[in-house]
Amino acid sequence: MFESIKFENFGTLRDTTLPLRPFTLIMGPNGSGKSTALRGFEVLRNSSLLLQSRSVGSSIQSTTSIVGTWTGDGPPMIVQVVWKSNVGLSGPIFQAIGPSALNDESQKAPEALARARFFSLDAIAIAAPVNLVPHMELAHHGANLAGVLDGLRDKNPERFEALNNQLGRWIPEFDRILFETTYNSQRGIVLRTREGQHAIKANDLSHGTLIALALLTIAYLPEPPSIICLEEPDRGLHPRLLRDVRDALYRLAYPKDSGENREPVQVIATTHNPYLLDLFREHPDEIVIAEKQGLESKFSRLSDRTDLEEILGDAPLSEVWYSGVLGGVPAGT
Repeated sequence: MFESIKFENFGTLRDTTLPLRPFTLIMGPNGSGKSTALRGFEVLRNSSLLLQSRSVGSSIQSTTSIVGTWTGDGPPMIVQVVWKSNVGLSGPIFQAIGPSALNDESQKAPEALARARFFSLDAIAIAAPVNLVPHMELAHHGANLAGVLDGLRDKNPERFEALNNQLGRWIPEFDRILFETTYNSQRGIVLRTREGQHAIKANDLSHGTLIALALLTIAYLPEPPSIICLEEPDRGLHPRLLRDVRDALYRLAYPKDSGENREPVQVIATTHNPYLLDLFREHPDEIVIAEKQGLESKFSRLSDRTDLEEILGDAPLSEVWYSGVLGGVPAGT
């Protein structure tokens, strides 16, 4: 897995390192660098995204770099993208460095990056019907969900049934995922109500219900991406669902705890929801505080604070964070 990503002159990330765990929750206000960090991971994955470097790169003429440290069975390996912001798009370099780069471990980091996926879920995209094609994948905003679920039902019916059961637990109003074929032969999602067995089309569902369904689908994929970056997975969800969201993300990151026989998924999620933060009080090593210091954004792992236990006491983590003592809250609050 990646144990850290170091940023140099990448937007507001002028010189900072994002520490990572199998699951990492980045907490901070708007403009604190959370989304920029996820875009940086995306740049590592696909050098074609350097086309966006003028909008997210440094405003000064200097070297921009994103450096990931990968740890596996061998010694740590460095993978990096380096380019000159003052020469535009010419000369981006992706390379692997270190002892592991010379042995069989060398392909693990690039392979993990190739299978990484980034999600900023949008209810309208999730609800849209699709033209079915083989091997559909969920798109960045959640589009293609109907096709992904249709394929899951046909190829992994047991997993599809487990997803249905979880949906009924998350949102008891519904008991079944169904499908419809639209007038132009596209496949759409329908949820059936528990009472009365009414079919509710995706466009008539609440935004929170659609986002919950997309999150559940990601958690129950038979072959999930190796790395998943999620921008505000709690967006639009009722607070009572936040524990379920955490458990779904943990299902990806810690598969053995859920009886899954597969490789763990490294999950990086962002939020500024104090209710979600409270669920990780016992796991401060999984929380990274993002904050703006002047014109720069900085990251710090909560568990690295030597005074953490003294500060927390018996108070909820959200209350302490909101007070500002931990950093990462909007200025003036």
